[in-house]
Amino acid sequence: AEQCCHRCTKKVYPTDKVGPLKDGTFFHNGCFKCYICGTRLALKTYCNNRNNIDDKEVYCSNHVPVASPHDLPLEKRQQNGSSHENGHNDQRRYKYNDAGLSDMRIAHAIKATKVAKPYPKITHAGANYVVDYDDQTRLELIHREDEDHMYDQFSQQRKDESHEFEQETKEEWEKALADFARKFERGQANNKQKDDLIKHLTITREKKLETLHSRRKERERYLTQELVDRQAKEMLELFKQSRNEVEVADDVRAYPSSPPPPEPPHCSKREIYTTTEVFETVDQIAMHTAQSDVSSFTKLVRLLTYDARNDVEKARAIYRWITIKNLNLMNFDDRVDKDTPMGLLRGIKYGTESYHVLFKRLCSYAGLHCVVIRGFSKSAGYQPGLAFEDNRFRNTWNAVYLDGSWRFVQCNWGARHLVNAKDNSYDTKNDGNLRYEYDDHYFMTDPVEFIYEFFPEDAPWQLLQRPITLRQFERVPFVRSLFFKYGLQFTNRALESVCYTDRSGAASIAIEIPPEAADNLIFHYNLKFYDDDETTIDGLSLKRFVMQSVKDRVVSFRVHSPSTRPLLLDIFANSVSSGHYLTGQPIKFKSVCKFKIVCESLGVIMIPLPECASGEWGPAKATRLFGLYPITHSEAIVNAGRHVEIRFRMSKPLSEFVASLHRNRTDDRSLQHCCVAAIRGDTVIIQIEFPDEGQYGLDIYTRQNDAIVNGKQLLTHCCKYLIHSRS
Repeated sequence: AEQCCHRCTKKVYPTDKVGPLKDGTFFHNGCFKCYICGTRLALKTYCNNRNNIDDKEVYCSNHVPVASPHDLPLEKRQQNGSSHENGHNDQRRYKYNDAGLSDMRIAHAIKATKVAKPYPKITHAGANYVVDYDDQTRLELIHREDEDHMYDQFSQQRKDESHEFEQETKEEWEKALADFARKFERGQANNKQKDDLIKHLTITREKKLETLHSRRKERERYLTQELVDRQAKEMLELFKQSRNEVEVADDVRAYPSSPPPPEPPHCSKREIYTTTEVFETVDQIAMHTAQSDVSSFTKLVRLLTYDARNDVEKARAIYRWITIKNLNLMNFDDRVDKDTPMGLLRGIKYGTESYHVLFKRLCSYAGLHCVVIRGFSKSAGYQPGLAFEDNRFRNTWNAVYLDGSWRFVQCNWGARHLVNAKDNSYDTKNDGNLRYEYDDHYFMTDPVEFIYEFFPEDAPWQLLQRPITLRQFERVPFVRSLFFKYGLQFTNRALESVCYTDRSGAASIAIEIPPEAADNLIFHYNLKFYDDDETTIDGLSLKRFVMQSVKDRVVSFRVHSPSTRPLLLDIFANSVSSGHYLTGQPIKFKSVCKFKIVCESLGVIMIPLPECASGEWGPAKATRLFGLYPITHSEAIVNAGRHVEIRFRMSKPLSEFVASLHRNRTDDRSLQHCCVAAIRGDTVIIQIEFPDEGQYGLDIYTRQNDAIVNGKQLLTHCCKYLIHSRS
């Protein structure tokens, strides 16, 4: 009987035959590839579908259908359609064509290494990639050879520079010590001066060595990026030729063959997706892939993107792999073989390749246009008001062309980092003993938000309709990603990073809270002197010179500067349910914005607020978290006589209330008898008799019936008022 290839159905001959396999099928050598990714297989490496015995296709170990969280059943995948490239259910047909490259050296190298494949490229529901696996692998091998040559040069240059440095240092030391010896013999020097000389020579040597390493790192990073830029261009040329020569769907062909000029995106990130749940499958594949090592970029990107339906999902898979892998913390052996999985990331090990260069490299393997952008960022160590006068805050990031527009990506700032407390505000995942946080803000960040933290050297790459200057960037309020995650906005659109007080020494910052976050957001703050970490003045906490209050979805921080020394106001937030708050467990706050407060002259003596529980003033907190609605006093500040009655309506049962009064320079114990709290039906009544005129702080605590921790009834701070008592 005539033996035919199961894949292409053409006759197979003994010289080009694989089989029979266990199920009696035959394949051509050229067709014996993974049904999903197109990886060439061997008799020892192929796998059969374990879920469906009727499926006689062959798979690699990474893509064989098995019941696992990252792999859909075969039937489901077939229902989803064959196109991993664009998400349409098209059984598009591929015609095999040689990869045409404009670079003749690359084209010649591919031709020289090419194995004759007399049969048509596979036409089936798997292996739906624009570029043939073998063609891409061969180009990668050529690129690896170029890279090997570059790293050999780096190694030799390091040896030469080290040798030259040691020779120069030796000569300098010998000359200096010889000069000292002559002075010592003439009695013009002593042993202490010798110690000082050796110390000076040692410090000089370390400084020169540090400069040498810094210049070397800068040079090697530049050369690495230059090489990756060239190789990415060649890889994208391979995609360009394949798109032109192969039958592909319209939306795949529509992806530009050349990188478009930088222009503002046609829509916001929120119009593309509003929740990371849309990437659940893509993220699971990235997590699974990050747990194993892969020996080639071709295989890595195909593993990451085999289920991606569009260019956004491809970029997402690459981005999540980098942020999960956390390459900066990877442990490499001292000797990394270039042909091993770890050798794939040697640029990270040697410090010559950054996250951003790696991201660009992987994007080119997925056929995506990506650029590395240089500029300034408000990164670690930056404080509001600082000028960008040197290279301290230099940074790089990416823009990748997705969904018809350039989109910002910052791998470094989206990557995981260690956390100590449980926090659900970001996407988190346990990885053994390591917990990492993932910040989605830095994937496809909108330019109007990105400009708060990053300023590119080239104005067009701000991707703004109206680019700003570096001086304007310095004045933009210093905000963090949580500010945008919670949908916050400054009520004063002209607010700057440095706030000047009025003649009374007061300055205000007001932040608008979106309706969907209004019931759960809790704010906090810290105030310290700008030029050091001191948080007190004359023994008083600087926090007592800030009044935080919430009204009509606006949280305000009014700072009353106690001196003319500049201050740093750090504002924190967290989203907490009332149930969690009532348990009394510690709440972890994270910074959302910072401001420098400048008081140029102060003609009055600032009086600190009474020492009450920390946090906001006024009844808004009681309403949000405890369902208590003020009947009598809806403002944070109360003006009263020698007696005041404050009443609330309970919307849910609370079993006990306790009120405590505070006053500057007065022992709290002497004020205990001044407050009485009572519950009458659904009304809470707090009566206060003030012993003297003056400024008082009132703390109110409450608890639920079941609020018991370690056998004790737990009281939780509910709200506080600032009361001015006058006769």
